[in-house]
Amino acid sequence: MKSPLLSLPGAVAAEGRDEGVAAHYGDLFREQRALADGSGFVDLSHRGVVAVTGDDRLSWLHLLVTQHMTDLAPGRATEALILSANGHIEHALYLVDDGETVWAHVEPGTRDELVAYLESMKFFYRVEVADRTDDIAVVHLPAGCIAEVPEGAVVRETPHGRDLFLPRADLESFAASHGPAAGVLAYEALRVEGHRPRLGFETDHRTIPHEVGLIGSAVHLQKGCYRGQETVARVQNLGKPPRRLVFLHLDGSEVLLPAHGAPVRLAADGEEGRQLGFVTSAVRHYELGPIALALVKRNVPVDAPLLVGNTAAAQETVVEP
Repeated sequence: MKSPLLSLPGAVAAEGRDEGVAAHYGDLFREQRALADGSGFVDLSHRGVVAVTGDDRLSWLHLLVTQHMTDLAPGRATEALILSANGHIEHALYLVDDGETVWAHVEPGTRDELVAYLESMKFFYRVEVADRTDDIAVVHLPAGCIAEVPEGAVVRETPHGRDLFLPRADLESFAASHGPAAGVLAYEALRVEGHRPRLGFETDHRTIPHEVGLIGSAVHLQKGCYRGQETVARVQNLGKPPRRLVFLHLDGSEVLLPAHGAPVRLAADGEEGRQLGFVTSAVRHYELGPIALALVKRNVPVDAPLLVGNTAAAQETVVEP
């Protein structure tokens, strides 16, 4: 779905997973600084929007997702995962309940599969599931932003800012009153700086929540059964995850950023050494320079200099080995 905000001055369309919104509006670092200072907004209208209504919506979701949902208060933001039977991450949901409806925004390209799964699990519960992407758009206001929220918008407030669910027809009027707009590259730079994993970037078909630091934020350890819980409990109580998320400071002399999947090796082993992980997200940050997140084997020493392709990288621990 192509955003009407791609018509704003300077807009350059994003590619890949974020196709449909602007990558930037002509000045990536200015846009990052604006978000870091609490001004502007980010068009996330390419993300899927799913709504769950009905008297049983919270208790029903509680049975399906990794988060504790039964006591979720209206207006309180949370996030949750849907796991496979083997505990691998399949969906990530960013949620808020407005007292009548649970609203969730999800990764582009995942809504159809998510809605189909939720529909298959309704059984006798008093719930209705709706794909609202065509009429509801998500925009992000950064932390510290004091801009007025449009009347009628559903707000999901987190330490990183506010996600607004607002009528798609209001996107252009919202942009006119809440600018300047910042592209998804600026949003991604602050996400990587904050060590926040993203489905399809920091996760692959075998990622479990412990590997990317989602225990606590998206996985509640004191709740009843859900699909994949056995894996979560076993790793929590008896073992360690096979991989761990790390934050990388990349050598700033390189012109190109490493691509998703670029191999990570020990610097001491050189470019022909054994691959120990891969880059998940790489960005240029307005203060830190080129930075990245990567998944590496758990036993990689936390203080070891690394090599991403032929680029030197210093690591910071995100998930403890």
